[in-house]
Amino acid sequence: MTSKTRSVAEIVEPQPVIEGAGVKLRRSIATRRLNYVDPFLLFDHFGSDDPKDYLAGFPMHPHRGIDTVTYMLAGLVDHKDSLGNAGTIGAGDVQWMTSGGGILHEEMPKPKDGEMEGFQLWVNLPARLKMSRPRYREIKADRIPEVRRPDGVRVRVVAGTADGVRGPVTEIAADPEYLDVTVPGGVEYVQPVPEGHAAIAYVFEGEGSFGGEGAQVVAATRLVVLGDGARVRVTGTGDHVRFLLLSGKPLGEPIARYGPFVMNTQKEIEQALEDLRKGTFAWRG
Repeated sequence: MTSKTRSVAEIVEPQPVIEGAGVKLRRSIATRRLNYVDPFLLFDHFGSDDPKDYLAGFPMHPHRGIDTVTYMLAGLVDHKDSLGNAGTIGAGDVQWMTSGGGILHEEMPKPKDGEMEGFQLWVNLPARLKMSRPRYREIKADRIPEVRRPDGVRVRVVAGTADGVRGPVTEIAADPEYLDVTVPGGVEYVQPVPEGHAAIAYVFEGEGSFGGEGAQVVAATRLVVLGDGARVRVTGTGDHVRFLLLSGKPLGEPIARYGPFVMNTQKEIEQALEDLRKGTFAWRG
């Protein structure tokens, strides 16, 4: 592979969906347009000025075979799970949950100061970890480091590394990078990304130019799927651009999915459904 800047492979407009007990979401991955970007299985952007769009929330439901990652921009989400974890995540907080062999959890969003907004990402687990013990991590905003460059670029580092600063989420099988990046207008931002890793960017404020030669301007709200290469290059083209930069190591394994379950074979999906029926699905704390 040549050492090069990643170009734009695809620009995806989020699709409106309704999940849980009636929550309105904007989905970019796990649609007919874009099924998955190995190892990323789903990406949702949630939030609304109308509480009726989300207050019904996500009552207790199962997961198996994936990591679910919730990152809040505004508002609150009350949560609890079958391991005994419970709490509230708010603006700037991250919940990184490894469902492993089975977990039941509940997420109930509510506004704070009239606002509620955030993202959920699903990251695939390799076959060897799909039936592992679930693991839950809640990272408060003050534990997530922020890089502030002299040119005005700001990077919140949830996972991975930026300018030598490492995020608090480690020991994840997909070796992910999860960065919240703000680039002022007219400023160029360059971030190394391992060659061979998948990389996507979700633009949720402003607009920016993505790629090297033949760069494309992308405005909020859009998902950018990036081609292979050694670095990501973005220039703010308006007042600023803010986006999530996500990368991870593809697993290259077969995927069988059914709702909140992602396994390697249809037989494993059937087993998950049988375990749910028998009441033997979830690990307990």
